[in-house]
Amino acid sequence: MGHHLQTVVDLSVSAAAAEAVAARGLRWLVAEGIVLAERTDCVLGVPLGHPPGPEWGRAVAAGEGEPYGGLRVTTGRVGFDAGQYPPAYAQCPHCASRIALYTEDWDVIPGAWLPFDAAMDRWYESGAAAVVCPDCGRAGDLTAWTWDHDRYAFGYLGFAFRDWPRFSPQFLAAFGDALGGHRVVVVGGAVTGRVRGLNSLVR
Repeated sequence: MGHHLQTVVDLSVSAAAAEAVAARGLRWLVAEGIVLAERTDCVLGVPLGHPPGPEWGRAVAAGEGEPYGGLRVTTGRVGFDAGQYPPAYAQCPHCASRIALYTEDWDVIPGAWLPFDAAMDRWYESGAAAVVCPDCGRAGDLTAWTWDHDRYAFGYLGFAFRDWPRFSPQFLAAFGDALGGHRVVVVGGAVTGRVRGLNSLVR
């Protein structure tokens, strides 16, 4: 059986606030009964995680089954990815143009990745990078670009749920509110993954 990871990434939190917001989010998940406060051996690949709580069903879509793993919380400058599933396009935050990265046959389009690769390198080094949209000519912050099926996200805080059913929109909205009215996105994939990470901490 394969393993699936869904990471709820906080796109609004700053590097300085990530630890405090992580603790706030975990307290809310525990108070709501979504996960338990105590940590156990429930997350493949890391020593300890937070197992599902008695009210885990309040977080997931109806008819999706039950969770088999736990939660780990990651802070630091991290590029979260969907494992083996690359994005077909990146979408400009200004004009909403979709910049194709692969052909219909999943061949890499020559040169399409170059500005994004360069921006990722700059972001990992400094926390600031932009990509100029080839359609509208405006520079958009790397973290503001969106990706096909949310397969990438760049930020400082992620709540990674191993082998959980698909989350409901209501839960994600409530969780974003609990984090301080923050914008969240779910990055999911068949394997654990990070595009790359600096100073990553696992609780």
